[in-house]
Amino acid sequence: MIESNRIEYKQELTDSLEKEVTAFLNYKEGGVIYIGINKNGRTVGVIDSDGDQLKIKDRLKNNIASSCLGLFDVVSEKKDNLNIIKIIVASGSEKPYFLRKYGMTEKGSFIRIGAASEPMPQKMIDTLFSKRTRNSIGKIKSNHQNLSFEQLKIYYEAGSKKLNDKFAANLELLNADEQYNYVAYLMSDKNSNSIKLAKYSGLNRVNLIENNEYGYESLIKATKQVLDKLSVENKTLTRITAKERIEIRFWDPIALREAVINAIVHNDYTNEVPPKFEIFDDRIEITSTCSLPDGLSLEEFFQGFSIPRNKEIMRIYKDLDLVEQLGSGIPRILESYSKECFKFTEHFLRMSFPIHKEIEDSLFNDEVKKGGSIGGPIGSPIGGPINRLTYRQVEVLSLLRESNTLSKRELGKLLNINVSAAQAHIDLLKEKGYIKRIGGTRGYWQIIE
Repeated sequence: MIESNRIEYKQELTDSLEKEVTAFLNYKEGGVIYIGINKNGRTVGVIDSDGDQLKIKDRLKNNIASSCLGLFDVVSEKKDNLNIIKIIVASGSEKPYFLRKYGMTEKGSFIRIGAASEPMPQKMIDTLFSKRTRNSIGKIKSNHQNLSFEQLKIYYEAGSKKLNDKFAANLELLNADEQYNYVAYLMSDKNSNSIKLAKYSGLNRVNLIENNEYGYESLIKATKQVLDKLSVENKTLTRITAKERIEIRFWDPIALREAVINAIVHNDYTNEVPPKFEIFDDRIEITSTCSLPDGLSLEEFFQGFSIPRNKEIMRIYKDLDLVEQLGSGIPRILESYSKECFKFTEHFLRMSFPIHKEIEDSLFNDEVKKGGSIGGPIGSPIGGPINRLTYRQVEVLSLLRESNTLSKRELGKLLNINVSAAQAHIDLLKEKGYIKRIGGTRGYWQIIE
């Protein structure tokens, strides 16, 4: 691997670090700087990795404008059995970035050209400044200034990171006038933001069986609740073979988590529309309000080039270990799902992940054939037409087989769903001819074999 437009090697930490970082911040694809590798690509290592990492974070925080917090990662790696430091720099949305001591001048602003960081012509500086994003949520004043942050503090303390009295400034929760910005509003204990998670019976949005809202609270807490709920919904199919026990999840848990975080962190909150999550019989859909960042192609997006839309939110999520390295989310998703699962429109991004094919086959084709037994051997020769049931309907039918006098209220408690959702499942099972009510309200459910 040699130096390129996106890779810079430095044998040791030098005074030119900020120059290289500003060049990558101003470059449309960002880049990576390796400390401990010389210009020939030979690993020489660093002596004090921990100390150098602290120096790097402090220098980039204080010596570059506009703020680049949330736009870089500093991580320690091993190469050839030696410690090196990897600095991942994302392309920023508030170009031009410049060295604070020289200001927005040719002496202070740089751009990546080939494998070198070159001074930026004044005309380019002026052009970039005229296009600079001014409607970022870090600049928008919150309509509410009486905010509290107990939930945020709890999450930081849980990660052994205590917030001091200057946390609002340190986390960039203040605008230029030292007032709470919209990031602060989203992170506060009470706000009007609410993330919706809906569940449908079927393949479309006709039969809503669950409608959950996670909001009016810190965005961090809402994120945790969405992740917890989807973890419950991401059920496991167990298949025992002659050699081993195989467990298959509905969706790949790593990819699903990355998709959830991506949707929440990169959502465009300036129009006050949060992301939404929808579960269908055959897929999960995650929709966020965002389009491709300016200057980033679709191919670059899939390659993991990152232009964080909300760098302040990104920084907080990284502090709380909800986000790992910059640009790692999309490549991780693509390890399990194809590019066809992503759909961009002018204002939205929708990710649609199908349930695991083996689970779909077992739920829809073999285990729930009319006249067949639930939990029977996959591929057993059972005749009759196939009536597709959802996983939840299979659960309801199984419970009624065990106790045919269960009420819809009792079913709701057993399945942790509301009464109307339980009734909807019962109605569909009756409609599809799996059950029949005998004897009215004091009677029982007849399972039709």
